[in-house]
Amino acid sequence: MNPGRDERLVPTPYVVRDIWNETEDVFSLALEPETDAVVARGAPGQFNMLWSFGVGEAPISISGATGGEGPLVHTIRALGNVTRALCSVERGDSIGVRGPFGSGWPLEAARGRDLLVVAGGIGLAPLRPVMYEVLARREDYGRVALLYGARRPEDILFRSELESWRGRFDLDVDVTVDTADRQWGSNVGTVTQLLPSVPFDLSNTAACLCGPEIMMQFTVRTLADLGLPAESTWLSMERNMKCAVGLCGHCQWGAEFVCKSGPVYSLDRIERMLKVREL
Repeated sequence: MNPGRDERLVPTPYVVRDIWNETEDVFSLALEPETDAVVARGAPGQFNMLWSFGVGEAPISISGATGGEGPLVHTIRALGNVTRALCSVERGDSIGVRGPFGSGWPLEAARGRDLLVVAGGIGLAPLRPVMYEVLARREDYGRVALLYGARRPEDILFRSELESWRGRFDLDVDVTVDTADRQWGSNVGTVTQLLPSVPFDLSNTAACLCGPEIMMQFTVRTLADLGLPAESTWLSMERNMKCAVGLCGHCQWGAEFVCKSGPVYSLDRIERMLKVREL
């Protein structure tokens, strides 16, 4: 190892141990190292750069457990050339991994407080490690709630886990969809409509949000109206990341480079930029 070089700049070969559909266009990969070289496990909220050899690389949040052993798990929506290539791999194929990068969710700062997790669409993927971590240390937190919104019932991620978590007595889980047919027997509407019904002590609550930016903008407004301070709200701003080290400039957002100073930010740090249209 060269002590003067950041080893995260070079992809480490990993083998695909498993791949499975979460929805029609979202897949999860379970990855294990091909050699003794490994990347660090990372923390909830961080991301890795996944490399499809011959195609390119893309930033993908860690969606599996970050503690202990076991494969690295990433959940990917097939949108561009790289993500489509990653979603077309088969068991035994090799891909490159470099990382982890970015800031994580403030779980230590949230200890002893109520915790509200709000996710939209594939934004549940980077928040799933939060749920794993919190449930592994459930006694460290007060009331915990997960509110999740998806476009349609068939777009709901991690359905079996949501059903399992919903059955716990120490966790509140609620799910809503934008549109549904008559077979859907639960909430229809935006995730913000679920917020007023959550019985939290907002003077002692931490909130973690990830999803489409428009969803997060309306969610932070609703939380502010309910009385949650900006410094108690954290958002994952996963926008336009490309190189992960702040060189290419794709993810520049005002004075911030999201891949380096984010993707997780406290609301009081970025609230001004959220209010600027088209930024």
